[in-house]
Order: sequence, then C-alpha cells, then structure tokens
Amino acid sequence: MGRDSGSGGRLGIRRPGSDERPGFRRSGSGTGRRPGFRRSGSDKRPGFRRRDHSVAPWIRTRLRTAPGAAVALALLVMATACLAAAFPRAVERYEDAGLRRAVVDATAPRTSLQVSAPQPGTYIPQSERESAVSPASMRKAYERVLNVVERPLAVDPAQSMYGVRNVNNLEAAETWLPMPSGLPAQMSLAAQSGLAEHSRMSAGRLPRAGDTVTAATREVEAAVTTETAKRLNIKVGSVIHVPGMQRDPLAVRITGIVAPRDPESAYWTTQPLLRTPSLIRPPTQGGEPETYWLGALLLPPDAAPVLLGTPGEPARYWLLTPDPAALTAHDLSRLGSAVASLESGPGLVKVRGSTDADTGVSTDLDEVLASYAQLRSGVRPLVSVAAFGTGAVAVVVLLMAGRLTADRRRTELALLRARGASLRGLTRRLVTETAVVALPAGALGLAGALLLVPYGRAPYAVGAALAVTLLACAALPLRALAAHRVVGVHGAREDLASVRPSRRRTIAELTLLVLASAAVLALRSRGTSGTSDEALGSGASGDLGSSGDQLVAMAPVLIGVIAALILVRLYPLPLRWLARPAGRMRGAIGHLSLARAGRTSVSTVLPLLALLTALTTAAFGGSVLAGVADARDRAAVLNLGADARVEAESALPATLPERVRSAPGVREVTPLSIAYEAKPGAGVESVPLAGVDPEGYARLADRTGLGAFPAGELKASPAAPADGASKPGADGSAKAPLPALASSAVADRYGTHPFSLRLSDGSDVTVRITLVRDLTPALPGTDFLIVDRAGLGTVAARPTTLLVTGDQVNGGALRKAVASGTGADTDPTARADVRLRSEERARYVDSPLQSGAERVYAAAVAAGSGYAVLALLLALVRAAPERAALLARLRTMGLTRSQGRRLLVLEALPQALLAAAGGILTGWAAVRLLAPGIDLTSIALATPGGAPPTGTAALHTDPASLFLPALTVLLLATGIAAGQAWWTGRRGSVRELRAGDSR
Repeated sequence: MGRDSGSGGRLGIRRPGSDERPGFRRSGSGTGRRPGFRRSGSDKRPGFRRRDHSVAPWIRTRLRTAPGAAVALALLVMATACLAAAFPRAVERYEDAGLRRAVVDATAPRTSLQVSAPQPGTYIPQSERESAVSPASMRKAYERVLNVVERPLAVDPAQSMYGVRNVNNLEAAETWLPMPSGLPAQMSLAAQSGLAEHSRMSAGRLPRAGDTVTAATREVEAAVTTETAKRLNIKVGSVIHVPGMQRDPLAVRITGIVAPRDPESAYWTTQPLLRTPSLIRPPTQGGEPETYWLGALLLPPDAAPVLLGTPGEPARYWLLTPDPAALTAHDLSRLGSAVASLESGPGLVKVRGSTDADTGVSTDLDEVLASYAQLRSGVRPLVSVAAFGTGAVAVVVLLMAGRLTADRRRTELALLRARGASLRGLTRRLVTETAVVALPAGALGLAGALLLVPYGRAPYAVGAALAVTLLACAALPLRALAAHRVVGVHGAREDLASVRPSRRRTIAELTLLVLASAAVLALRSRGTSGTSDEALGSGASGDLGSSGDQLVAMAPVLIGVIAALILVRLYPLPLRWLARPAGRMRGAIGHLSLARAGRTSVSTVLPLLALLTALTTAAFGGSVLAGVADARDRAAVLNLGADARVEAESALPATLPERVRSAPGVREVTPLSIAYEAKPGAGVESVPLAGVDPEGYARLADRTGLGAFPAGELKASPAAPADGASKPGADGSAKAPLPALASSAVADRYGTHPFSLRLSDGSDVTVRITLVRDLTPALPGTDFLIVDRAGLGTVAARPTTLLVTGDQVNGGALRKAVASGTGADTDPTARADVRLRSEERARYVDSPLQSGAERVYAAAVAAGSGYAVLALLLALVRAAPERAALLARLRTMGLTRSQGRRLLVLEALPQALLAAAGGILTGWAAVRLLAPGIDLTSIALATPGGAPPTGTAALHTDPASLFLPALTVLLLATGIAAGQAWWTGRRGSVRELRAGDSR
C-alpha cells in the first residue's frame, strides 16, 4: 500500500495528536497561523477579517436610523449659533453708530483738536519770523503733528486745515461798509490752507500772492464768502484798509467771492466766521446797545507773512478734525487716553517739540466721549439682562435636547453597556456622532450671522458660535455618561412624586438661591449703571466685565431659576391632594389625569425651567420696553401739554382756534394767554403767567394727568372788571383777587395772601393762590401761575398759544391751517410755531445707541420666547409615544375618542397652569424687586447735545408683558395636547399594543 505523500502514515488513518480530519485540509500548515483566519491585507484564501475599530459605520448607521432627529438637532444648533454670533456684532454696530453720531452732532468746533501757537518771537530775525509762517513751514509742522496723534484716534485729512489768523480783530477804515450803530466794521484776516478744495467761485478769481510777501507788503489779495459779501456790501474789486504796525495801512483787494462746497463741513464750521459774518454787541454801561459787523477776509497761504505787520497779534493754528468713521466704541477708553495725552500729557510735549514751545491743544472731544460713555453705561446693563435671559433659555433648550435624546435611547445605551461598552468608548462615539451634525450646523449658523450682520469683530462671533456648538456636542454624551455610569438594563423609577431629591440637588438649589439673593440686593443698592465710565482714561468701560456686574445682569434669570426649582418641588403636592377627591367622582378621566400629572418624570424639570426663565425674561424685558415708551410719552406731554402746541411771540388771530379745530384729527382746542415776564409786586424776578378758560383747561389737565383741578375753583368773580384793574365794585368794595393755580415753588414763595402782578403790557392784576399743583399743561417747569383769562385786561387776554388734543392729529393739515390762519403763507414774520407730540417723542430717540439697544432687546426677548415654545414642544414630543400607548391600552378597556382627548388635555393642563401662574408671579416679583435699582432715563430720555431730560423713567410692571406670554404658553400646551389626542385617535392601535416595543 502506498503512503500519503508527505504524511508519513497510512491513507485514511490519522496519527495520534494530529488535528487533521478526513475531508479537511490544514490551513497554513507550518506557518503557525490559526485555521479560519488570514492576515490583514491577504485576499488569497477565504476567512474572517480582523475587527475594524473605526467609528464611521456607527455614525452612518445612527444617522440613517434617525435622520429626523439629526436634522432637528442641526436646525437647533444652526439657529442658536446664528443668534449667538449675531448678538455681539449687532451690539457693536449700534454702539459704534451711536459714538459716531455723538461726535457728528457735537459739531466740529467742539470735537476738533485745535492746536495753536503764538506768532514767532520778536527777538528772532524778521526773515526767520516770516519763514516760520510760510506755507512750507506750516505744512511740515502739520505733518509732524499728525504723526503725534495716537491710535485709535484718527484724523480726517480732508477736513483738517492749518493757517495763520489774527487774534485781535482789525477795524476797517471804509465808510461804505455797513455801520448799524455808527461803529466801524472790523475784519479778521486768515491765511488758511485748502480754500480751493472747499469752495467754488461765485464771482472773480481766487486770490494770489504774486511776488514774495513780507511783513512790509502794502497790498495783498483776498476773497470773501457769498454771505460775507452780501451782508457787508463787498464786491469784486473792493479794497479794504486795515491798520498796520509801524507802517502804512494794509490794503486788501477783493479778487473773488466764493461759495462753500459744503457749508456744514468741518472746514467752515470749525471757524464759522470765515463763512458767515457776525453782528457783535459789545457790553455797555446803560444806554442803547451798540453793534458792529465782524467779517473775515480769506488770504492765500503765501500771504501769511503780511499778518506780522499788523497789530492783530497773528497766531498759527492747526485744526485736526477726527474721522468719525474710524471711531469705535470698544476703543472708548483708549480714545480718552489719546485725547488726554494731547491736551496735557506726553502728546502735548511732542506737539510742542514739533511746533513751538508755547503751543497749546484744546478740544471738547473728551467731554463728548464722556457724555457718550455715560449714556452707554446706562444702556449696556439693560441689554445684558436680556442677553443673559435669552442665553440661559437657549442653554436650557440645548441641554434639554441632549437629555431627551438620551432618554429615548436609554435602552440602546444600557444594552451597549451590558455588552461590554466602556464609558470612554461610549462617550467617544456619542461625541463623534453629535459633532458630525453640530459642527457643520454651527459653521452654517456662523456664516449666516456674518451675512446677517456684516459689521463688527469676527473673533467674538466665532467664539459665541463655537461655544454653542461645543455645548450641543457635549449635552448628549454628558447626560449618557451620568445615566449609565453603572451597568444595568432596568432603570429605577423616576416619578417625581416618589423620588426624594438628593443632597447634591439640594445644595445646588441653595447655592442658586444665595446667588439670586446677592444679585437682587446688589441691583437694588447699586443700580444697573453702577459702573459708568467716569474716567475714560482709567480704562473703565462699563461693559459688565466684572463678576459682580455679571451677577447683577443675571438677577432676573436667577429669580426665574429659583422659582422653577421651587415649583418643581411643590407642584405634585396639590395635584396629589386633588387626585383623592377626584377618585371618588364618577368616571376615571379626572382621577387618571391628575394622577399622571402628579407622577410626571423628572425630565419636566428642564422644560419648566426654560418656560419660567423665558416668562421672567419676557416680563422683565416687556416692562423695560413699556417703561421706555411711557417715559417718552410722558416727557412729550410735559413739554407740550397736549397732542400739539401752536405758539407765537405775539397774539394769535381770533379766528385761528376755529380754523385749527376744523383740521383733521383735532378734537378740542384750548386757547392760552401766556406772559412769561409777569413780575410780582416791585420785585425783579418774573413768574410765567397763563390765562386760561377754566372749563376747557380743567378737561385738558384731567385728560393729560398734569395737575387736574375743579374748574369752579379757578373761575374769576363775575363782578370783576374786564381790564383786570383793582377798581371799586358796585357796592363800593374793592374787586376780589383772581384765584390762581400755582406750582409748589411759587406757592412757597408768595403764600396764600393776595399779591399784585405787573404784565408786559403795563397792566396790573391781583391774584391769590388757591390751588397748588406740581405740573400743569400750559407751562413746563417748576414755576407757573394759572388764572382765568376772563379776569385779565383786553390786551393780556388775547391768546398766544393753542393746546390741541386729538386722537391722530395730522401735522401737515394742522400746519397748513395755522399758516393760513396767521397769514404766514404770505407774511413770514407772522408765523407761529407748531409742535406735535409725536415729533417731540421722536426727539428723545436721539442716538443710534438707544434705538439699536431697543431693537436688540426686543429681538432677545422674542428669541427667548421662541426657545421657551421650543422647549414645550420638545417635552410634548418626547412624551408623545408614551401617551399614544396609554390611549391605545385604555381604548381596549372602553375609552372613547372624546374621553381620550379630555384625558390628554386635563393631563397637560395642570402643568401648563402652574407654569403660567408661576411665570406671572415670578415676572411680577422680578420687576418689583429690581425696579428700585433700574433707571431707564438714559435709554428713554437722552436728548440732543446732552441736555438734561424732562423727568425720569422708572421701571414698572407692564400687565401685557406678564399675562400675554403666560396665556400663550397655556393655550399652546393645551392645543398641542388636544391635537395629539386627535391625531392618535385617527391611527390604529396595533403598533402601540405590541409587547416589548420600545417607547
């Protein structure tokens, strides 16, 4: 018999210890490899591949399994990242716009850096003195001064200029110049750069300096503006002589008349005399006041040395105009430091080194910056309150989305842990799975924010979007890590009514309570503007940069958080108490709904937290916006006294009230006779006096809420003579004094005894104060007297003012009626001033800082409300499978569709009612607690030029902001529950009744 080749034994018989079996071939004989496996990368023999440790198949599987959840997460992250990235850019945009508006409105004479140096000393040679004021020397000094200006303060070269001018004005000898009081006109000579670039020729040509001009030159050329030529009767070819110093008078020949290209530009407004002459009234000791004209003659820069030969004390100057477009609010402290350095610091030393040892720098730019900083310090904290509130709600929604996802995948994750998955590996998979969705969504949200708000610094927007994305990536893994630390398949019961809060939760809630109490106390004692920019150079920015200021801004949020935690602890108790009597009633719907509402899962903590925080922020924000609107309306009424005010310096026509009353939107017209210079007794002080019709004026005061009073107490005695003089009556007694309504200050000054008033027309009237009010529609301020104009003389009783009331007064029609009634359309001197309450109200929205802050505040409140609704939807969608299974099982026991709808509505109603009531109470408490520390005057009543506002603006509770959001939450919760019951009733119950199906 043959042997098997290479086997060393007989055919079909295995040697002892041999692994070979009949019909099988050893794989990889002599290679040490195990049968059934092959090396990685080998494709010669079939077998099993080595395990792939990549997580990509897991991610693809999860995304394909739940694409809807992935899309929803992406949309949530994208919207939140977009809002978070857009917020700092929107704030920066309106703050920068507010700063630039403040600088522009302050006008160039205040904001320009005025660098001035005296004329060169007389101790140096005359040639060097003339060289020091030549255009070349002035230009070099100008360039050196520009290099001294520190960033971020930027200078606009197109609006900056330099030159030489007279400090003392020079009398003109020409008698053909206008002399209103016989005093000769005076002239200011200025050789300023840039005349050709900032003007256009109206007549003649620009002046030139033909030969070399020195201090001894006898005649030079000059130009004047169109306004100067018109008012001073100057023509092309006119010669004006001004005094010389140790020489003959200087002749100035006018070669051209120029018109400013932009009369409101810094070139012409920094020194208004160059554009417009002035009628000067020197101080006099009694007698008639005397006046004279003062104009400017514009010399070419090459003619500047001739000013050294005049007694006008010529001075060199360099006017540097800041570039508003280069100013940014985040550089406010550095701007203040740069200005301070130029005025009295290292910058001034450098300027003197570049020009003259006696050079000085003056500007009011530092005051403008300080005024803006004060306004911003009052606006920023209010916006920060809205930002913290909306941010807190958004964070809660993101955490809630992660928790709901983890709860729905609890069985899956528990099974993975039971099969040996480590916490690190499970967390890594969940982080990667979430990041695949969240990172692109966050990038899209950032791109949307950059397109939506194409202004501002990008790093802050990128940081905000990145923070949102990282939070979204971490929410699900952290929740899964906390829930699956211990391997187990069956979770413990989490009914809120049976779970005792842990010590950690109690400590956390107590910590939040302490923080909220500290924030409320800080806000009540310090107010929101406790960090105003009192010193720009110190670096204070008032931007809530310290932890204490952030705690103050979070006060409304912390109050809502504490209320939510307290409500979560307490609300099962009344539901359990109500469930007992409901169990004894007929039918199981009421008892079952209350029992289920009282045993809700702890996952309702986050939705309730989001709802209460959003409701508190909405109530606080709505109260702020309502307080701002009410303060502006109140200030407009205080200034005008009605919906419109028609006022003239002299008496108005008798037919004008009827014409105005016929204008569209006018309901009533109240005539007033106002004398602002009424003098009590023989004193020199004056008290504003208004004569009114008591009946109509009493209605107006009652309607506006400005010092209502009984009309009968102001009526004059019927026996009073028409001229108001104190003459004996028919019975031989003196006339009774007129009853008067006075302010508190006037009443304290003159008491209740009769006293005499002398009016501007020379008549006298005797009044006695019978009513005292703090405010009145006729006259703003703290000093006023109101009397019945029937007791005044014929001249004094003529109306000079009309107070117009109406629902929607048409400004155009009212002005047209006033113009036709006064004859102003044909005689401009007879015009009357017409002011509307709507226009007066708009005057208080002076800065983009105010309007921008209001828009951002409203957007933040709206976003917070949207997130609250989203939290409610997420909670109801999460409970939808459980409720559908419950209805399916109860239908097998005879539950009808209408009963199912009532069950779901009644189950959702207690929580919605508690959330709505808690939101109303929390919002009311937040406003009441924080109102003493909130001053809305800065954002509501800022006026142009930094003038003091009329009145103050305090925070008060707005009922609409309290009740409307709460009612919306209540209706939305019950509506969604009813819709879910209706939709579930239309579907079959087979799927919900399958045993072991995951819910």
